[in-house]
Amino acid sequence: MAAGEDLQSVDFTPAKDGRVVVPAQMRNAVGWDGPMVMYVEDGRVVIEPRAHLAERIRDEVAEAWRGTGSAVDELIAERRSEAAREACE
Repeated sequence: MAAGEDLQSVDFTPAKDGRVVVPAQMRNAVGWDGPMVMYVEDGRVVIEPRAHLAERIRDEVAEAWRGTGSAVDELIAERRSEAAREACE
């Protein structure tokens, strides 16, 4: 890569056997020095460090979990609330 060339995008043609070489500058920019994961997402091939994928999944699960206690405690509270409303009717 020439000086000033964008590390976010590189044009290339896969070899006839399907191999692709990721330039060292790109590997270094994202810290590819350990186990990697490759998958297809929305028609794209994504390659990322396994640790990054695990961290992203943990963050997504934490964001999705909005519970304040156990699911059983929440269910019991809902049932008690329903029973109290029905008793008042």
